Amino acid sequence: MASEDEFSLLVIVVDVNPIWWGQQAQREPQFTLSKCLDAVMVMGNSHLAMTRTNKLAIVGSHCQDSHFLYPCKKWRAGDGSGDGSGDDASSSGDGKYELLSVANNLVAEEIRSVMSRTEVKGHSTDTLLAGSLAKALCYIHRVTKELEAGQEMKSRILVIKAAEDCALQYMNFMNVIFASQKQNILIDACVLDSDSGLLQQACDITGGLYLKIPQKVALAQYLLWVFLPDSEQRSQLVLPPPAHVDYRAACFCHRNLIEIGYVCSVCLSIFCNFSPICTTCETAFKIQLPQMVKSKKKKLKPST
Repeated sequence: MASEDEFSLLVIVVDVNPIWWGQQAQREPQFTLSKCLDAVMVMGNSHLAMTRTNKLAIVGSHCQDSHFLYPCKKWRAGDGSGDGSGDDASSSGDGKYELLSVANNLVAEEIRSVMSRTEVKGHSTDTLLAGSLAKALCYIHRVTKELEAGQEMKSRILVIKAAEDCALQYMNFMNVIFASQKQNILIDACVLDSDSGLLQQACDITGGLYLKIPQKVALAQYLLWVFLPDSEQRSQLVLPPPAHVDYRAACFCHRNLIEIGYVCSVCLSIFCNFSPICTTCETAFKIQLPQMVKSKKKKLKPST
């Protein structure tokens, strides 16, 4: 059991892309965004109930921005006490732990607010996942700075991915991954649809778990079985085998995954075709052409 000076912070990043979830509701009406959020709250409530010192944060990753679903501004206004959320806490009259009731009510209220003011233009289903992960890292850093002397905190990020990868976010995504690795923050990935090469790399580099669930309606069971235990407890469990990691990089010119390419020696940008000038940092490369060997002229012997 964790001591009073040990904290465990879990940040859940949920893909709430309205276009993808709208298409998903037409394909599988039994699994909607509300069902997914119910499973997420089961996971969050279980994390909070395991130890009194555990902390939780939920970030909604949208196609336009990322938004904190919990803790939100209303909750932080009271510093997580009854002053800022007394109405929500008092609404639980069934003997439920008040913190769980507050979290459920705030997440439901925030997701309704996000969806009501959303004006989606076009048919792009690209989710701003890299920005949401960056926001999660900033939140972890802020909570770490607020710890008192002698307190320690273990933090990890769980990504629930719905839409497909966006190659335009490759550079930002890799920066987030290496920042997480440097801070010893695990990144776990629970993928609902097609496999994500970026999240495979994130989980492999940071030491997290990657799982593409075979049945979406069983999301809550997979979250509790695979992702609820921390890194120390996972060594004692029989978990799904690690997935094959696709370490191909995306070129900066066409955003295609390539195996062999050209790398700028200044900014490390990757290109699938050779270019004498780097389009990222505008560095001009001096190309050394092979030297032409001049043939020696034969000296004519004077005729006798």
